[in-house]
Amino acid sequence: MNSLKVLAFDCDGVMFDTRKANQAYYNDILHHFGRPPMTPDQFFFAQMHTVDESLESLFPDPDDLQAAHALRRRTGYGPYLQYMEIEPDLKPLLNKYRSLLKFAVATNRTDTMNRVLAINGLESYFDLVVTAQNVPRPKPYPDQLLRVMDFFQVSAEEVLFVGDSELDEKAAKSAGVRLVAFDNPKLAGDFHIRRLKELEDIISL
Repeated sequence: MNSLKVLAFDCDGVMFDTRKANQAYYNDILHHFGRPPMTPDQFFFAQMHTVDESLESLFPDPDDLQAAHALRRRTGYGPYLQYMEIEPDLKPLLNKYRSLLKFAVATNRTDTMNRVLAINGLESYFDLVVTAQNVPRPKPYPDQLLRVMDFFQVSAEEVLFVGDSELDEKAAKSAGVRLVAFDNPKLAGDFHIRRLKELEDIISL
């Protein structure tokens, strides 16, 4: 793929399997307030959206939501980082192409992304990290991918975005960026892969 200059990744579900971490995080908050664990639909929502959006969906009452945010600020996400499982193909892929491509993260995570990278020894690989805190609007809006293009001074045709959710699909489409759908055949991606290693075939096209 001669035009490719930037490879951008979503975090949850792509770079890391975060199901155990996010489930434990939100269920512990719910448990603190005497509420039952998340339903499958609530968990599906939380996996894709920002923490603010997820808590709003779990605590629709304004007073309850304020209390949940206060608890979140006190406890933090740190204790749950241990449950995040890095995708085994990620580091080998980054090492193989780090001299040929620029790498970015475009995620609806907020204040935890840099710590996640540091704990897993990934800080030096990524030239840009764009979270929901860094743009006016999170995914499904295109703001994160537009920030990626602006930072690297590249066109949409020079970017590949690896995502696994409908929010990623909508953001890529709005930004005009090609989407590599990761382990989700339901997405309308330009490419579909089950493992990150399969990106090598796409890059070599």
